[in-house]
Amino acid sequence: MLALVFVFSFVKCGLAYYFYDIILIRGAKKHVMNFWDYYFSAAFVSCSFIFLSTTLKFVTDWFMNEKIKGNLENEKLVSELAFLKSQINPHFLFNSLNNIYSLAYQKSEKTPEAILKLSEIMRYMLYESNENKVPLLEEIRYLKNYIELQKLRFKDKTYINFEVDEDIQDQKVTPLILISFVENAFKHGVATDKENPITIVLNVASNKLFFQVINKKNNQNKDETSGIGLQNVKRRLDLLYKGQYRLHIEDDKDIYNCELYLNL
Repeated sequence: MLALVFVFSFVKCGLAYYFYDIILIRGAKKHVMNFWDYYFSAAFVSCSFIFLSTTLKFVTDWFMNEKIKGNLENEKLVSELAFLKSQINPHFLFNSLNNIYSLAYQKSEKTPEAILKLSEIMRYMLYESNENKVPLLEEIRYLKNYIELQKLRFKDKTYINFEVDEDIQDQKVTPLILISFVENAFKHGVATDKENPITIVLNVASNKLFFQVINKKNNQNKDETSGIGLQNVKRRLDLLYKGQYRLHIEDDKDIYNCELYLNL
């Protein structure tokens, strides 16, 4: 481009000398511009236009690229959230079917009830949880159904304290964001110890949710697939509630304590 500027500046000078009387003679005193003055003036003007147009092009492209980058990041987040949510169903279904299989293997009379509970849970997961946010009461009902399903598995030897704030009204929460903590308590904890029951606490104050799950650890459970659910929910919290939540986990030798503080 610079080479073209210098070449065409010579062409412009040639045209100026061809139309000598019109272009090169200036003012009442008939001042004549010499060749180099006119040449550098022409080159400077051309370079100025190139600089301004190039700057405009770079600025326009930068804003366009930032817009495209932002759209791609949003699409990536949406895709990742959809993928994380799709992982919940098979992970939960796998564990629940194992529980129902145990009941069926024992020829338990509670097997039909367990299947019915599972169908209610799956209905919520497939249809009612498609919204970005659902009523908190619906999410609590879903947790209660899950707990009832687990009680069927352990028969009458299940010890669970589920404390829910009675003042919950129209608050909303991202669906399926709490289940992994409860599922983790049953999968890797002890639900049959009367002295150390699984404790689940859910309170809401000033549109801030406090959710706590405490369970005695089953140190004999060495499931190689452990942690998938918690890793999933941590990533979802980062994507959906970035800067609006605090997750505190105490993983002691015998007790596992998980506390979630969430701005609804």
